[in-house]
Amino acid sequence: MSVGMEPVTFSESGGIRYLHFGSELIQGAMRMHDPDEIYLEYNQQMMAWLLFLKTKPGMRVAQLGLGTGALAKFQHRYCPAVKTTVIELNPAVIVSARSMFFTPSDDRRLQTLQVDAKLFVKQPQQHRQFDAVQVDLYDAICDGPAASSVHFYQGCFDLLKEPGVMTVNLFSRHKSFEINLQNICDAFQNRVLLFPESHDCNVVAIAFKGPKLEVEWSDVSKRAKLIREKTGLPTNNWVSGIARENVNQENKLCI
Repeated sequence: MSVGMEPVTFSESGGIRYLHFGSELIQGAMRMHDPDEIYLEYNQQMMAWLLFLKTKPGMRVAQLGLGTGALAKFQHRYCPAVKTTVIELNPAVIVSARSMFFTPSDDRRLQTLQVDAKLFVKQPQQHRQFDAVQVDLYDAICDGPAASSVHFYQGCFDLLKEPGVMTVNLFSRHKSFEINLQNICDAFQNRVLLFPESHDCNVVAIAFKGPKLEVEWSDVSKRAKLIREKTGLPTNNWVSGIARENVNQENKLCI
């Protein structure tokens, strides 16, 4: 999740290891006896692109911000057809993800680039290369995403193929929320859904690129059940939560 060179620190309590950037604020967490589990609720929801895209050979996901490596580990284990490209500026975060949170080393399905995400999204050679983009960029202050301009989100849009899905972790109880949401909507032509706020005040946004999506929620629920059975992700309330949270989406998903 880091975007700078903040000091990386750790703590443990009740079988959970936590990542910090020099303060008590939690930047990531891992259950020690199940390191491949995505422990935090909002982090689980960052995998919501699986509801709308079926994994297939050659599929690529860009993860902007590494944190504890929870998403990278999960995809490496449960999405064997997918290649994940991680963008992380802070070398200490990369080292700690591997040494303290058991993220695998790079191989043919995992690539880690020590690059500024704001520069990465502008690189023409990366445009239209990814099926999904996961954005979780926070610094030590943790008062809102560290990359939040409409130009940044337009860059994320440009990374995506069609169809493509972006998930973004937003902090709901801060003025940055409305700014980020507006900029995401501007970059993605208002094709944006929100999860309900999680217990830790995070809200995950889902943004879409490509053909219009019109599908019965019952079909999305079947997909959610399949994901839960295959990966253990607690998708039970995802569909009902998204349908309730978003205007004019109660009966059918149309976006």
